[in-house]
Amino acid sequence: MSTTGIGTFTIRPLDPLKDAELLHSWVTHPKAAYWMMQDAELQDVEREYMRIAAHEHHHACLGLHEGRPAFLMEKYDPRYVELTGLYDPEPGDVGMHFLVAPTDRPIHGFTRAVITAVMDELFADPHTRRVVVEPDVSNKAVHALNEAVGFVPVREIDKPEKRALLSFCTRDQFLAARGVAV
Repeated sequence: MSTTGIGTFTIRPLDPLKDAELLHSWVTHPKAAYWMMQDAELQDVEREYMRIAAHEHHHACLGLHEGRPAFLMEKYDPRYVELTGLYDPEPGDVGMHFLVAPTDRPIHGFTRAVITAVMDELFADPHTRRVVVEPDVSNKAVHALNEAVGFVPVREIDKPEKRALLSFCTRDQFLAARGVAV
């Protein structure tokens, strides 16, 4: 649980079948273009999240704001998922993706509060030493958000589906970005 000036966030495991319809509406929304599922059918979303649920090194969670679904979070072990062979992983590295649900009533600072809640969740595990992200190089909005919570861009990498900006954030960098003395 993470409490911010705009409310309380909680995170629960995703249920691929129960949550598929909701997720489908999120990942096919025009604002989710970087999620690369714009043309996905409901069954495609179910299949993708069933695959993730069955994967030993990849997990999906649903984030709630004040008890209502508000974001999707994925965490993965970059030694086995997404970044295999693209960088030299260190012990304690955790990969992360997040997607904020589309809304007709945006709340100022909401997305930053979401990524902060996601990072709180990841660093709640004492084994997590560093969070790794690989957003599309053209996604300037997420680069700014990542930097706001402590990520440092390292280099561009070529993934099969995109050119990505590999970035890292240690626990100390995250705490410093939040203004917490380290």
